[in-house]
Amino acid sequence: MIVAGMISGTSVDGIDIAIVEIRGRRIETLAHGSVPYPPPLRARILAVSNADTHTREISRLNFEIGERFAAAFERVARGLRVELIGSHGQTIYHEHGRNTLQIGEGAVIAERTGLPVVSDFRTADVAAGGSGAPLVPFLDFRAFRHPRRGRIALNLGGIANITVIPPGASAAQVIAFDTGPANMVVDALVHRLNGGKYDRNGAIAASGRIDRALLARLMRDPYYRKKPPKSAGREQYGAEFVDGMVKTGLALEDLIATATALTASTVAMAVRQYAGASGWDLIASGGGVHNWTMMVQITSLLPGVTVSRSSDHGIDVDAKEAILFAVLAYETLHGRPGNVPSATGARHPAVLGNMSQSGRERC
Repeated sequence: MIVAGMISGTSVDGIDIAIVEIRGRRIETLAHGSVPYPPPLRARILAVSNADTHTREISRLNFEIGERFAAAFERVARGLRVELIGSHGQTIYHEHGRNTLQIGEGAVIAERTGLPVVSDFRTADVAAGGSGAPLVPFLDFRAFRHPRRGRIALNLGGIANITVIPPGASAAQVIAFDTGPANMVVDALVHRLNGGKYDRNGAIAASGRIDRALLARLMRDPYYRKKPPKSAGREQYGAEFVDGMVKTGLALEDLIATATALTASTVAMAVRQYAGASGWDLIASGGGVHNWTMMVQITSLLPGVTVSRSSDHGIDVDAKEAILFAVLAYETLHGRPGNVPSATGARHPAVLGNMSQSGRERC
């Protein structure tokens, strides 16, 4: 079956799309791409994310982002006979274990594409007592489990998360959680420095100086020592967090260097806590993989760990989260659970998402 997965992550850069063919446990990526948000739309999304706002604006954005997702799908899926879409949408609020809200109306996407759409994936897990995140362990376990090697799947999106898969593990033995910020804080600081979107190759971080006192203070956040399940987002690492860093008066290059070191340090701390210091494989994905400075720091802090990219194991580093929602939609269509309760804290496995279908046929 050919399925599309779509997501816009916590960095709010745009829409990532992956088209995959699923045959049993085999997943083949046929196409993937990213369609950026226009700057005014991105600003409007950020204005309603973790903020006091008006229901009118949220409702309008819900439908407008649905239109954007549908258009992005058509752009990437050209020429492919897609049968199903899984759309995560855009998270604008997430409160650990209590509630979560993604926008990008599934009914709009279904109507524009003429295809069945599964959306709103996180709510069923929250209703079952879970955090609604992370969901990526479902794909990590399926794609990376090894009978003899311990595997840590690391995703460096806006937020960093790891999935710890012991050798020959069952799904119940998987541990997964958000370790802290990955690109979100760095991206925000880069925007303040020069209006850019991200630190290309980690060049700005490499030019700055890590402020060890600030890094030590940030590392004292109790979140990093809290036991999983746990999840993080813009609520912890959004504008307020960035404002606090800027108020230190340090040069922005030094703040970016320090924020990059925070990501590397918190990832390494989590790996050491839950997988040990050596003898494991670390399989990295997400936009942060392209940040050379960040990856060098992570590797240097985990000297006994073998580091590779998810592309080396058949999952494109830039499409992993979109691939996830294609796979989850496929599971939902077949009435199968898509969460990993040991990762989210849910009381039981849950079938994720809501189905939207159009009355028209796709041409």
